[in-house]
Amino acid sequence: MIVDYFRRGVVAGVATGLAYGLYLVFVGNPLSEYLHEAQHDHGHDHGHGHSHDHGHAVSETTTAIVSAGSGVLWAILLGGLFATALYFLEPALPGTDAVGPYVLAAAGFVTVSGVPWLVLPPAAPGAEQLYTIEARLGIYVALVGLGAVVSAAAIGGYRRTASRSRLLGVTVGAVPLLATAIVLPLVAPSIVTHPDLPGDLVAAYQALAVLTQAGIWFGLAFTVDRLRGRDRRRTATDRTRAGHSNVA
Repeated sequence: MIVDYFRRGVVAGVATGLAYGLYLVFVGNPLSEYLHEAQHDHGHDHGHGHSHDHGHAVSETTTAIVSAGSGVLWAILLGGLFATALYFLEPALPGTDAVGPYVLAAAGFVTVSGVPWLVLPPAAPGAEQLYTIEARLGIYVALVGLGAVVSAAAIGGYRRTASRSRLLGVTVGAVPLLATAIVLPLVAPSIVTHPDLPGDLVAAYQALAVLTQAGIWFGLAFTVDRLRGRDRRRTATDRTRAGHSNVA
């Protein structure tokens, strides 16, 4: 049984990863390049010759290939983890079988990205970091743990109160999320800064990062749900055919 879940997760990761890879090639990388160039004086001499242009084109091609490949691998990893978590946690998720994957996807986004980004927001090119890589990694792991607690509290709050009123359940479930979103940025230091970039460009870059990661989680949930529905229809069809064969 868990093998079927994992297979769906990997397939969903491949499908979502391909879409994410295309986003990186056609949107993410050009935006990062634009932000990188925005930090420097544009008064460069453009007469560098054909070799410079060729080298730049090769560099862009290599970056695109690496970005697309890493995007696919990241989505496959998330897909496998998502499907495995769904297998074990599905009984505790609210809603029907069709809703469960989306609830888990929302919890995954909050845990892996949402809560950590309140302290460690997506860093645009040229960002200045307050702490070392090791320190930021430790902070990120701690924030992932906090995100998991917040997600569990939100789901648990909804499950305990939704039987009385769905609106009450949604309200109670939203309390841990809203409290974390309000309090955490106030008490945490500014770890990532962008002194050489306009604030609107940084905000646009970070908003796209949030939307794309949320899109990955939604894509995983959508694809897994569709694959499971297809497998169930196929199983039902096979049983029907087997029953007709036995009658015959």
